[in-house]
Amino acid sequence: MNRIDEKFQALRTAKKTGFIAYITAGDPNLQSTPTLVAALEKSGVDIVELGIPFSDPLADGATIQAASGRAIAAGATVSGVLDAIREIRKTSQIPIVLFTYLNPIYIYGFDRFHGDASAAGADGLLILDLPPDEAARNAELMKSHGLLSIRLIAPTTPPERMELIAKSAKGFIYYVSREGVTGEQANLSVGIASQVAEIKKYTTLPVAVGFGISTPDQAAEVARESDAVVVGSAIVRRIGEHGSAQNLPEKIIEFVKPIAEAIRNAT
Repeated sequence: MNRIDEKFQALRTAKKTGFIAYITAGDPNLQSTPTLVAALEKSGVDIVELGIPFSDPLADGATIQAASGRAIAAGATVSGVLDAIREIRKTSQIPIVLFTYLNPIYIYGFDRFHGDASAAGADGLLILDLPPDEAARNAELMKSHGLLSIRLIAPTTPPERMELIAKSAKGFIYYVSREGVTGEQANLSVGIASQVAEIKKYTTLPVAVGFGISTPDQAAEVARESDAVVVGSAIVRRIGEHGSAQNLPEKIIEFVKPIAEAIRNAT
């Protein structure tokens, strides 16, 4: 069984909500990525999303755009990200989802990328700008080599399209809780519980909720309404603030651990 499926099965058995954390691989450099993943796991994170740096991350706000820029400037490449995953796998079995856009994968070679990523130890893949119906038109874009295809559903997704997306998803559904790009928000979107319930009409997969969650209180509120909580920009911002510090892992643990505890205590 894939590590993502195993993790959600364990969470379901324990009647707990999962915690998914996003960081941009290669920020502040590729050598720090395995260390930061270890810090996230130590903080109580269940699944890690590693963003592959891209020059035009259209779905991301200023924080993650800046992180991609820093990573690329520091020499991050797709091959380098896969090497970082190999390094992570020497000491950890935490589930890893690669979060990316189609262009870097297509340049690398779609089939080659899936094979190499799976061999390196990745578990899932979320391609933000490849809708499932578009992928289905090209056999090359349907090869997975065991990587689970994580799908996005937005607040504006109509029910008939929810059903289409859900049918092609594996691992979990990522519900984008607000319109627009990634980034910290002062307030949560309204209607998260009803939207999660609507998605569950079409799938038995867990539903993870992200976009804008940045505090323990927000995370706890979303935890009561979903199967997993995704936090990204708030963590990435702190990596940007403390990227040159020797105690960067400790700074990340200090920020992430209270969020993990809030999620655990909410369920």
